[in-house]
Amino acid sequence: MSPNCILERVATTKSTNDDLLARWRAGELIDPVARIAREQTAGKGRAGRVWLSNPEDTLCFSLAHPFYKSPNELSGLSLVIGLAVIAGIAAALGISETALHRQGLRLKWPNDLLINSAKLGGILIEGGQANPSSPTWLVMGLGLNLRNVNIIKQHLGANASLEAAALDQLMPNQMTAPDTEFIWLKLIESFESHIAQFTQHGFGHFQHRWKQWDAYDGLAVYISGAGKEPISGIASGVNDTGALLLNQNNKTIAIHAGDISLRVQS
Repeated sequence: MSPNCILERVATTKSTNDDLLARWRAGELIDPVARIAREQTAGKGRAGRVWLSNPEDTLCFSLAHPFYKSPNELSGLSLVIGLAVIAGIAAALGISETALHRQGLRLKWPNDLLINSAKLGGILIEGGQANPSSPTWLVMGLGLNLRNVNIIKQHLGANASLEAAALDQLMPNQMTAPDTEFIWLKLIESFESHIAQFTQHGFGHFQHRWKQWDAYDGLAVYISGAGKEPISGIASGVNDTGALLLNQNNKTIAIHAGDISLRVQS
């Protein structure tokens, strides 16, 4: 782990992402900061959605990190962070990525983690650049279900778009679950390693690897939201900027992340 990454632990906060964003806007961030909360009372997902968490059963943290690039040079970062979460899970559980893949762990473009089509966690990246001469500060938030999936499902209610999954579903029955602190530190290490590679090589370095974890690759899907008519096609991986490739009537179109919803056609 980078020696200049500040580790912060709090019992309760509204949102670790919002905490770090407020400090960025106030010009108070200098070194990377990883902030974990036992409980988030107003956790959030993409497009203003609420992230519901049970303090004993979820891991919620954010990492604020400076990038010496403009925001438009950082496309595909959310996909790289998804790969970082998988590598961090493998390290924390002592299970190979190949074994996790066999158990159904996948990534859903652009920011969800799934186990056999049920939602394990989600990633939210926010931030920006104060002026052209300043670094771009991005706050990368992760919400991850750890255990007690039935309780998590009760919190989600009947209107959830996906079933819920939890990390303990990936562990052998005889295995003792690592504590939340250990999982968090392994995730930070993985975030930092992947961010370093992304900064040096860009998303193209990860394009093939991400496709291997793509939950919807080759499936008929539809995309809705952003005030536009839904569009459908065959999901065909991502391009070297992280845009989703959709095959429609023998042509391929690129879908860039935004306030959209990706679903498998029923």
